[in-house]
Amino acid sequence: MTHRNTAPTLILVAGHWLGSWAWADVILNLPTERVRALPLTLPGLDPTDPDRATRDLDDQAAAILDHISGAGGSAESPVFIAAHSGANAPVTLVLDRAPELVAGVVWVDSGPIGHDSAFAPDLPAEVAELPLPPVEELTQQASLDGLSAEALDRFRARAVPQPGPAVRQRARLTNPARRAVPATFVCCSISGDQIRELAAAGHPMFAEVAELKHPTFVDLPTGHWPMWSRPRELAAAIEQTVRGKSH
Repeated sequence: MTHRNTAPTLILVAGHWLGSWAWADVILNLPTERVRALPLTLPGLDPTDPDRATRDLDDQAAAILDHISGAGGSAESPVFIAAHSGANAPVTLVLDRAPELVAGVVWVDSGPIGHDSAFAPDLPAEVAELPLPPVEELTQQASLDGLSAEALDRFRARAVPQPGPAVRQRARLTNPARRAVPATFVCCSISGDQIRELAAAGHPMFAEVAELKHPTFVDLPTGHWPMWSRPRELAAAIEQTVRGKSH
């Protein structure tokens, strides 16, 4: 007799310059009998795609929805999503377009974006892509705490430039139901208390957090890439969230 795997499904979406490979150490620490982990490489971040520099946020959101469908996700059997860093834009679009398909979101050093926002709205149209910046510049953008030289070398070797259309595109959000999807913030380079304070103060980067119906916060002090600096602890935080909200 074949037994159906009833473990909740988790779609993992990494941030800028990254593909599904970025979650490897986290997935190793997620017990398959308790969480069915399915990482995704967003359109524009597959180095074998000859048209990757033309991909936009709509393409990326559609790919996540296709991934959910292919995993058997539905309104009757919604999935969980773990969204790291710049994956927040396409994941927010998914929540806006099909909130019934998502049982909960784990924002990994990230959070939802607001209507009409874009990562780089003023990027000139002639700029086709944004490559991973030099480490000195990257350090000014995000914390590298906890990353080994080996991890940084791997990041540099495997990073794929962000497609220009995806970072220029403004998000059009129309469905307030997205804010009712349970949200857990795994707070790494900034604490949960800081996020709550910034949200309450109306900081534009965190204003959407104040609108959420069911937010929870988990502190995991480390840098902006916890899937490499603290993969075991990140996996535990994700599993606890997914298992806790799936019962």
